[in-house]
Amino acid sequence: MKEKHWFLLFTVILMSYIVSMQYQHQELQLALKPAIMLVLLGYFDSRCKNMLSGMARWILLAILFSMAGDTLLLFQVKYPAFFIYGLAAFLLAHIFYILFFLQLRKKEQVRFRPFTLLIVLVYYAGLMWLLYPGLKDMKVPVMVYGLVISTMFMLAMHAPAIRNKSAGRLMFAGAALFVLSDSVLAIDRFYQHFEWAGIIIMLTYGAAQLLLIKGAADYLSAQEK
Repeated sequence: MKEKHWFLLFTVILMSYIVSMQYQHQELQLALKPAIMLVLLGYFDSRCKNMLSGMARWILLAILFSMAGDTLLLFQVKYPAFFIYGLAAFLLAHIFYILFFLQLRKKEQVRFRPFTLLIVLVYYAGLMWLLYPGLKDMKVPVMVYGLVISTMFMLAMHAPAIRNKSAGRLMFAGAALFVLSDSVLAIDRFYQHFEWAGIIIMLTYGAAQLLLIKGAADYLSAQEK
């Protein structure tokens, strides 16, 4: 399947899921949400010769745990504990993205940029300050998750410095959108619910995963040639 066809299929499934959210169609949501990452898994497989080795395996694991997180969060309304399970799955997905970006930075010999640490510290401190009063018994899980995604974003900010500039910029943009998506989710859940939050979260999340995985696929496929 050509790249544009993968992206078309991804867009159709993502938009269909958003419509099913608006109409609260539970059966469609159960079918469509896991399919979002399943399509990206198929796309990644079509671009990389061996997903089970080298740097590619970290992206594969990030995709699989993201899919698990998507699925678990579908049951959080009926079973509140599934929010924690979904959070844990996404935390692991971010750890695998971190491992990928660490290896990328090492392979490309990109020097650490101290200003990236300052940026994520300001972001993390500001978000935790805003959310803290509403976190209650979720303080530790949310603070740990925030540290992990901040670390992922800090490392992703080094990606535009790699030799494959276009792939690096895609990965950086994907990481930034992931932070935005999770921040909106946290604000909506723990600070102040607002209209259209669900749509914003899913659009930014879908775009984030697409850009991260396309950027990684562009980089890895070029390395294989």
